[in-house]
Amino acid sequence: MTEEHAIASVPMKWVGPLRITGNVAHVETEVPLATYESPLWPSVGRGAKISRLAPEGIVATLVDERMTRSVLVEAINAQTALSTARRIDSQFAELRSVVRSCSRFADLIAVRHEITANLLFLRFEFTTGDASGHNMATLAADRLLSYLLETLPGISYGSISANYCTDKKATAINGILGRGKNVVTELTVPRDVVRDRLHTTAAKIAELNVRKNLIGTLLAGGIRSANAHYANMLLGFYLATGQDAANIVEGSQGVTVAEDRDGDLYFSCTIPNLIVGSVGNGKGLPFVETNLTRLGCRVEREPGENARRLAVLAAATVLCGELSLMAAQTNPGELMAAHVHLERSTEKIGSQS
Repeated sequence: MTEEHAIASVPMKWVGPLRITGNVAHVETEVPLATYESPLWPSVGRGAKISRLAPEGIVATLVDERMTRSVLVEAINAQTALSTARRIDSQFAELRSVVRSCSRFADLIAVRHEITANLLFLRFEFTTGDASGHNMATLAADRLLSYLLETLPGISYGSISANYCTDKKATAINGILGRGKNVVTELTVPRDVVRDRLHTTAAKIAELNVRKNLIGTLLAGGIRSANAHYANMLLGFYLATGQDAANIVEGSQGVTVAEDRDGDLYFSCTIPNLIVGSVGNGKGLPFVETNLTRLGCRVEREPGENARRLAVLAAATVLCGELSLMAAQTNPGELMAAHVHLERSTEKIGSQS
């Protein structure tokens, strides 16, 4: 094997199964997690067990989907920038045709703009079928930018990427407008399951969520985010399914909600920037093909359906890990004891192999 084709090996395990219902999938399935943080496997596994003990399982609702790319054009002055933005709005049907001429799967669904001085920032939003859509959106944006420069007077090229997308950066705009799949997951856990399986109460988890995830994140200056560790589950899932792992930067922005409902626990995770695809770069690797097939995301469906299924599986995985960690942190010493036991055990096994 040459250095150019070497593959970095990350330990991977399948955990679950998770029970999922909702507007995309009704399924019980195990999920793959590639990670060096070995306690993540049993932690997500515990959450998965809870999902099978809850009446409806994890209810995953796909709220929205769009991939974005922003471009920058320079106008003569702010007035020209404004008139250009208004003309672009009036020519939406033409712009949509430009996109369709360069891609079978990309479809322009919105254009938003921001003007600063004489600079016009344009945020193009697309649906991209089963692909996560980075390259597809950039290609479409490049064609749109060329078309605008050719047909509209008073503007010139600024950049094909203007940081108003926003790609792989934690920003407010993605949380507000969305980038990728917006998925809400909900789980209602009976009080006896909370007591016997999570060794805590709904009231304790709800209180910790307010104090840690909401107030703690506020004090830390978090951006459109209030959760314990979405990034852990997303990274493990992304690496196992051939995703662009850098997208956990915006992907891990999300909000955890926990409520005590007469002793039962209502637990929800909202992820507005879940960027996944079942086709595209990285998906042809043998282990990725195997994992996507096992997840049921290589089935012949309508364009976009496999990616939607993958998104809700990822979001449900996040909920499992988030619930397990929050429960553990209501009990003094539980989190650290688990890490010491599991990580040291893994180190010993590795040193003897």
